Amino acid sequence: MSPLESAQLLEQSVCTIIRGQEKTIRNVLACMIAGGHVLLEDNPGTGKTTLAKAIAKSIKDANFSRIQFTPDLLPSDILGVSILNQKTSEFQFHPGPVFTDILLADEINRASPRTQSALLEAMAEQQATIEGKCYNLEGLFFVIATQNPVEFRGTYPLPEAQMDRFAMQCSLGYVSAEEEALILSSQNSGHPLDSLDPAVSLQDIRDLQTAVSNIRISDELRHYIVALTNATRNIEDVQLAASPRASLALMKLSQALSLFEGRDFVTPETIQDIAPDVIAHRLVIAPEAKFSGLTGRSIVEDILEKTPAPV
Repeated sequence: MSPLESAQLLEQSVCTIIRGQEKTIRNVLACMIAGGHVLLEDNPGTGKTTLAKAIAKSIKDANFSRIQFTPDLLPSDILGVSILNQKTSEFQFHPGPVFTDILLADEINRASPRTQSALLEAMAEQQATIEGKCYNLEGLFFVIATQNPVEFRGTYPLPEAQMDRFAMQCSLGYVSAEEEALILSSQNSGHPLDSLDPAVSLQDIRDLQTAVSNIRISDELRHYIVALTNATRNIEDVQLAASPRASLALMKLSQALSLFEGRDFVTPETIQDIAPDVIAHRLVIAPEAKFSGLTGRSIVEDILEKTPAPV
């Protein structure tokens, strides 16, 4: 099976569960095969958790873990802990839910900053240091984190360093009335997830990740990506601009999206399409500018208009 066929089968499988969200689904899947992590920020009931479960069930033999973040959650609840075996008088390590292929970090902003930071090393380096010992996360390890944008009571905003670890931030939003009626019909006698069969294997996903690196991107487009992120560093109202990690994520996601679109090369349009999702959440805007209505997404869209794209 070719990489394009694998990508199409995976996308079609998830789209049978999440209706009316084709663009967001493609972006999230592209993020996964690009080796990144995604932050879904949306209202309750829009399908964030269902999307994560649909992706996991569409991949044969993929391990899926879910962490419900709460204020009393501890780092050991995420990473794991060593427990004394009384028979052998030795400590045995019990891995936490972070040792998985797909991790759903549900309502991540409800945990304390100390617990949130437990994911930092894992997301950046695919390893976890526990009690002084380093453990490699050998699975796929794709983090889908969710948070509610409208409820702030009992929440802790994600620190800038953690926001930068997410390759992209996006939302599902509400579907059309017609799509919502179809959702009601599909769940009349049970949830479609219960009967979803795997569409691809873990090896297919690894092959897709290898194929992404073979998608051609010209030097002109690399300079274009750098120009977009560099422009955020010259705006007075931006207190924290996009980092080189943002440039790298934008390049890899553009390559992954090109694969889903059936091309072996990246176009400026692909970069422009995904740039707001990759860059906007990394920007920290001055409070007075934020109160006047300035957002990270509007800044990126303005940069896209002003920065000439390669022809």
